[in-house]
Amino acid sequence: MKHIKVADLMTDEVASVTPATPFKEVAKLLAQYDVSGLPVVDDEDRVVGVVSQTDLLARNTAVPGPGQRIAPPSRAPTTRDLMSAPAVTVRAEETAGAAARLMTLRGIERLPVVDVEDRLVGIVTRRDLLRTFLRPDAEIRRRVQEVLAELAGVSAEAVEVHVVDGIVTLEGTVHHPTRVRLLVALVERIDGVVAVAPRITAGSHDPANTRTAHTSVPW
Repeated sequence: MKHIKVADLMTDEVASVTPATPFKEVAKLLAQYDVSGLPVVDDEDRVVGVVSQTDLLARNTAVPGPGQRIAPPSRAPTTRDLMSAPAVTVRAEETAGAAARLMTLRGIERLPVVDVEDRLVGIVTRRDLLRTFLRPDAEIRRRVQEVLAELAGVSAEAVEVHVVDGIVTLEGTVHHPTRVRLLVALVERIDGVVAVAPRITAGSHDPANTRTAHTSVPW
């Protein structure tokens, strides 16, 4: 099954900083590009960390505990003092779904995209990934019909497909309950599908003819 890749959604012109970039320059770049975080790269353009607005604010609002004093800094802080490392990254060939799961798992808003040598090639954000749900209903329906045609034990003519706002409704009869569950799982994985509403019954010769598939939302 063909999926939308990170490479299809990412921005390939990315502002970045080095570990030696001064605090004020990082703040200026965040404001200039209107982003909440920047990848940190070394001399060979390999991603070594990420610096965010939160990192800067945390550094600038540190409050001493009872009886503690904060010594005056001997030098201005740089990205090296602020960044989160190691960076959470993704490869361009990964699917949009895999990137979304990683963002959710790690609680982050963006992922630097790297090549096989961990060099920066782009960045993908949650906003970018939401574009997968803008896939036209007609295109989603075509992909569902392709899945039906390729799934052994399921007649494409026996299952009607309706798609409205990314919600796929499947109506018809399938002879084997296991095929129903597999069909729903495959349709859920199609890019752009918001949810699946299965209204499929098993064939009358099957003892489990009243079983229907479980409805769930991808990711």
